Amino acid sequence: MLVRDFQRHVAQTSAAPLGLEIADARGSWLVDVRGRRYLDLLAGMGVANLGHGHPAIRRACAEQLRRYLHVMVYGELVLAPQVRLATRLTAAAGPPFETAYFTSSGAEAIEGALKTARKHTGRAGLVAFELGFHGDTLGALSIGGNRRYRAPFEPLLPQVTILPWNDVRALARVDRRVAAVVIEPVQAEGGVRVADTAFLRALRRRCSAVGALLVFDEVVTGLGRTGTLFAFQQSGVRPDLLVLAKALGGGLPLGAFLGSRRILATLARQPPLAHVTTFGGHPLSCAAAVAALDVTLARDLPTRAAAVGAILRRGLETLRARHRIVRDVRGVGLLIAIELGTPRATRRFAAACLERGVILNWTLHRDTVVRLAPPLTITRREVAHALGVIDAALHVAGRPA
Repeated sequence: MLVRDFQRHVAQTSAAPLGLEIADARGSWLVDVRGRRYLDLLAGMGVANLGHGHPAIRRACAEQLRRYLHVMVYGELVLAPQVRLATRLTAAAGPPFETAYFTSSGAEAIEGALKTARKHTGRAGLVAFELGFHGDTLGALSIGGNRRYRAPFEPLLPQVTILPWNDVRALARVDRRVAAVVIEPVQAEGGVRVADTAFLRALRRRCSAVGALLVFDEVVTGLGRTGTLFAFQQSGVRPDLLVLAKALGGGLPLGAFLGSRRILATLARQPPLAHVTTFGGHPLSCAAAVAALDVTLARDLPTRAAAVGAILRRGLETLRARHRIVRDVRGVGLLIAIELGTPRATRRFAAACLERGVILNWTLHRDTVVRLAPPLTITRREVAHALGVIDAALHVAGRPA
């Protein structure tokens, strides 16, 4: 009955949804209504960094529920969960980040960052990169790096330039007409492509030279996934605006963009209330986010992500040597890609994993790449189990049609 109503009344985003009817979710595991367990190597699409249903987050939500829910969230009333979260985030990120604007999602945070950059600089130009993904709102889609997804919705924002990835020479096209350059330090939907440190440093220099704001989209990479709390900390390149979401809310909807007080102050004048939100920074989401950040730091989950990610990559490299269908294994921390030979093999591989109780999928812009982004709390035993299932599924995917 529920599956039938799902198919009839919930808008579908693909021709063949997974269709699992979930009854419970704890740690790295989902449980369906028949009691079957699934190891979640996507962490709810990068949201459940602490695993599903972490007790500290549940306690924080219960405590906030006893106080108040929605009041007014966009910088007019003093809400303790918001203030605590903004204070801790900016302290953890360090200069130049002094203040946070909270949103309901990553795409909304990208929109706010684009508006801030345009208003602050007085310019209209935007620059992004091939195969980048920043969300599905019209503004975020305008800077998306895959024309297949942009084309059905054109015309989009004008004066957008899409540059090749990791190409220092192409940065000459960033000029004084550009308000912002938006980049993911690791492209997740683009196939887990890691930006070269030299490229990021050249990009920082170019933006500073022409007065464009550098915006890092860390919706996926933020909060410990890559082995540091924020991915920008690995290159030493500090953006002007830092965009966060997904794991930020600890399982509740929350996004943010961080910057200096000087830059974000542009939203409060000429006119005042130049950018507002009804639900962004909801007290319940912020309470959950504070708890999630506390656990992430107390348990040093970024360091754990680096260590467990190295174990997982070594295991995958061993499988690569045994399965000719695997073309590459790459990634950083617990954001890892398995690149296969063909889209068909990739689909067969993902289906074979699901049949064996492991959830993963190919990336949006690379249909031969499977992304692994498990909870940062995944155990070594769970990693070993995942590798066993992946091995068996690669056998299936590699068989002749």
